[in-house]
Amino acid sequence: MYRLLGTAGCHLCEQAAQLLTEVSKTIPIEVIATDIAEETDWQEAYAIRIPVLYHIATQRELSWPFTQEQLLFFIRELNHDH
Repeated sequence: MYRLLGTAGCHLCEQAAQLLTEVSKTIPIEVIATDIAEETDWQEAYAIRIPVLYHIATQRELSWPFTQEQLLFFIRELNHDH
């Protein structure tokens, strides 16, 4: 399971979500859209880095900017590791 860390009104976060939608047509993944404004720790850690795709089980991150190819590689690598 993944978290897409972002915030409201973030156009880069919308672009990342669109890439995830496209990738999910090829590889089924579960993504929770998470607004960093919900937690102070998230705000401190990610305020200038969003959007970030965070893999919950391994705590690995893919920070923006990323391409669809980089996103596919990241997900496939994590799926292979588990």
